[in-house]
Amino acid sequence: MMKTRLLDNKPLVIKLMLASLVFGGGALWLASSSVAEEAATAPAATGRPALTVRTTVLREDKWSETLSANGSILPWQEAIIGSQLQGVRIAEVKVSIGDHVKRGEVLATLDNAILRDSSDSPQGKILAPDDGVISAASANVGSMPQLGVELFRIIRKGRLEWRAELTADELMRMRRGMKANVTLSGGRNLHGVVRAISPSVDPRTRYGYVLVSLNDNTGVIAGAFARGTFDISGARNIRTLPTTAVMQRGDVTYVLVVDGASRVHEQAIKTGQRKGARIEIVQGLKPGQQVVESGGPFLTEGDLVQVIKE
Repeated sequence: MMKTRLLDNKPLVIKLMLASLVFGGGALWLASSSVAEEAATAPAATGRPALTVRTTVLREDKWSETLSANGSILPWQEAIIGSQLQGVRIAEVKVSIGDHVKRGEVLATLDNAILRDSSDSPQGKILAPDDGVISAASANVGSMPQLGVELFRIIRKGRLEWRAELTADELMRMRRGMKANVTLSGGRNLHGVVRAISPSVDPRTRYGYVLVSLNDNTGVIAGAFARGTFDISGARNIRTLPTTAVMQRGDVTYVLVVDGASRVHEQAIKTGQRKGARIEIVQGLKPGQQVVESGGPFLTEGDLVQVIKE
């Protein structure tokens, strides 16, 4: 019975099947049309920022560049005193090592039959040629020193200085009048200025020296070891960037400059000294140019970035 009814309604079944095909095709067309429209109206991938970054600019800084050296404390000048007469016995020695003496002060007196009657004359005395400190004394009572033999040695004016050992390259950076800080082995700090610079180096050690006049050598011993630093920059004004903003590719040092359209461009620079988290920019960048502060390794030439507003 059922079979007979379906056959009797055959035209209706065909109509229903055709309607299903029409509606299904229409839905498929609408779906594909919607996807195409969405794809057409979506922004191009190249218009999206590659990275969100913070920018920075050159900063004015005042750095001092220093050079370190080792050396010894030495007398500024030493005067060597000997007998001016031969065959004359020393009658009395009036000073000893470490004594401070004044110019013209009697260091020793001489005793001889020829000079006994004129002991007040300069010929019967050995005198200090300058103010200073007795650093050596070999004169003994009763001895008869030979002519010109050293009897006393005096550190003139009591002045000491630091002799710093430097290489040839370091010597060429030194100038008279440069400031120096000197630290003794006990931790005491002294200040001084460069007085003299050796014009050559020892061919065996390859070191030369610089002589530094000290502002105060009270209680300092000649021959003591000391370390020190020289200010070789004069505390000059420089321009710096954070080290994170500077990158290296082979022999090229560069930064990423952000233009007005928020796109980055590689710009070669020349750097100088480093200090902590900052580096000196010697050449290649103008004041006010916006530079990517960090994240540069993740960007390439022409990338669009989103800049964080301060």
